[in-house]
Amino acid sequence: MDARAEPVAVVDGRRRILHPGPAAAARHDAVPVRLRGQPLRLRAGRTLLDALVDALPPGTASAVLTLGEATLAPFAYVMPARSRSGEHAVYFSERFDADGPVRLRGASVTFGRQDGAPWLHCHARWTAADGQPHCGHVLPRDAVLASDLPATAWLLDGAAFDVLPDAETRFSLFRPVAVPRSDGALAHPDALAVRLAPNEDVCTALESLCRQHGFERAVVRGGVGSTVGAVFEDGRVVQPFVTEVLIRDGRIAPGTDGLPVAALDVSLVDHTGGLADGRLARGANSVLVTFELVLQAVR
Repeated sequence: MDARAEPVAVVDGRRRILHPGPAAAARHDAVPVRLRGQPLRLRAGRTLLDALVDALPPGTASAVLTLGEATLAPFAYVMPARSRSGEHAVYFSERFDADGPVRLRGASVTFGRQDGAPWLHCHARWTAADGQPHCGHVLPRDAVLASDLPATAWLLDGAAFDVLPDAETRFSLFRPVAVPRSDGALAHPDALAVRLAPNEDVCTALESLCRQHGFERAVVRGGVGSTVGAVFEDGRVVQPFVTEVLIRDGRIAPGTDGLPVAALDVSLVDHTGGLADGRLARGANSVLVTFELVLQAVR
C-alpha cells in the first residue's frame, strides 16, 4: 500500500479501512468466560501497570477494568496518527510527556499477557495541568500514580487476553484465548471475551454475538479500541479517520422487534487532536484496528 494514499474506502455508505495484510476469514474472536466483579484501589507511588498488578488477586491472568479519578505525575501517552510508511495503514504518534500533573477523569483497560508477562491496554480521558481536556493511549510503564486510584475490575475465568501478532494490521494485539481449567470444563459461563476485527461495525457485531449466544440483554465491561472516524446517533460526524476510543457505558437490550439493540456511549480522540463524546450510530462505525471488550449477559 502506498503510504501516501488514503487507506479508506466507502462501502455501502460506511467508511472502511484498507490494511496492508491479508484479512482473516474470522472477523471476531469470542470466548465464553465467567466474570467476577471486584472493586480495587491502586496505590500511589507505582506505575499504572505495577499498581494494577499489585491490586489484582494473585494469579490473575486477565481482566477488564474501569478506572476512576486520580492524579498522575509523571504521565506519558501517545495519540492516534496517520501511518508514516506502507507497513501499516495507521499508526501512533510520537511519545508525549505531560507538562505537570494530570487529573485522570476515567479510563477503560484490558489487562492480559504479553510474552507471558502482565501487560495492559488503556485508553483514558484526563485534564492537563493547564486545564485542557485530553484523551489518548496511556503508556502504562510511564504513568505514575500520585494519588490512589479507585477502579472496578471484572476478572476473567476461562479465557485471557494475550498479545498476539495480527497479519492483517501488522500489529501485535490483544486477543482472547481459552484457558483450560484444571478442574474440567468451565461451568455456566455468563459472558464473552471479545475482539472485533477491522471493518466490523461495532454495534451490529455485538448485537450479532448476543443473538448467537442467547444473550437477551448484556452490558459491556471494559471497551478499548478504535474506529474509522465516528458517526454519532445525534448526527455528528468525526471526519478524521484515525481514532482511539473508550467505551464509557455500553448496553444491549431488546428493541421494538425483540432483537438486541446496542447503545454504546464513547469518548474518543482523532489524529488531529479533536475530542468527541457521544452514542455511536448503529451500522455506521467500522473498527479501525481492533476493539477489545467483554459482553456480560444480564438475566
